[in-house]
Amino acid sequence: MRILSTTLLVSAAIGATALAQGRPTPFTVEESGQGYASLKDAVAAIGGGRGTVLIASGTYAQCAVQEAGEVAFRARTPGTVILDGMPCEGKAALVLRGRSASVDGIVFQNLRVPDGNGAGIRLESGNLTVTNSMFRNSEEGILSGDAPQGSVTIDRSTFRHLGRCDRDLDCAHGIYIGRYGSLTVTRSRFDQGDGGHYLKTRSARVTLTGNSFDDSAGRLTNYMIDLSNGASGEISRNEMVQGKDKDNHSAFITIAPEGRENDSSGLSILNNSASFVPGLQRNSSFVANFTDDAVRIGPNRLASGIKLTDRR
Repeated sequence: MRILSTTLLVSAAIGATALAQGRPTPFTVEESGQGYASLKDAVAAIGGGRGTVLIASGTYAQCAVQEAGEVAFRARTPGTVILDGMPCEGKAALVLRGRSASVDGIVFQNLRVPDGNGAGIRLESGNLTVTNSMFRNSEEGILSGDAPQGSVTIDRSTFRHLGRCDRDLDCAHGIYIGRYGSLTVTRSRFDQGDGGHYLKTRSARVTLTGNSFDDSAGRLTNYMIDLSNGASGEISRNEMVQGKDKDNHSAFITIAPEGRENDSSGLSILNNSASFVPGLQRNSSFVANFTDDAVRIGPNRLASGIKLTDRR
């Protein structure tokens, strides 16, 4: 089973050991050329306008809140900018509630907060685009609120050692997108989950294509893809490997396990592969459908022991 590799981004991140000390202006607003010592100040300088924060290579115990406007956060060298362990508002490294935001080439790590939802990004309003970034060793990668007219797009990114279901708190997940209008995740990797689902969403429309879900080193994990309230769209060309240490191994993909809010009859699930780690024999369902919606399923490549679908 081929699992997508993000070795370039990983190796760049590991090599980014230079700390922010001694760099008075590592954050530059591209449009003005003005440099800032803190990420918060650079974002505040853009305010309700539109601008790009260019970030020099380094590891930063910093965070920022976007209150308005359209802000792009971009690493000058992808994979060498690390936002490490510092949440704003007890939420995330980046708390976003402007018109839109984009993130490119940034590593988010070691985010933990008392309510168990420490995230790289907390999206509260506006559209979001994430490219070539990594989320690791945190309670959650990306967590959003609800924005029925909004969109989230994620491409070429990695979600590793995320999720949790402990401390008598609601579970956290690799990605958890609320009631956004659309979610697109492409060419990304999910692996080594620490609980919860790898990808959970309440979005009405999804495009989930060309990703890998490698649960071989996961522990106490649940579903690969959880469409909590149903969705239309496409799930295709994904590779999924289920590991041994599962909290729930009964399905790879679920449709509306928390109640049908969206019609899933326009959902296609095809040209995916699903298997178990070598040596593991068990029974599971590829798609668990909690509705009577006529979802299009197939063709898909399923290992022995995996039932195509069941109605729950």
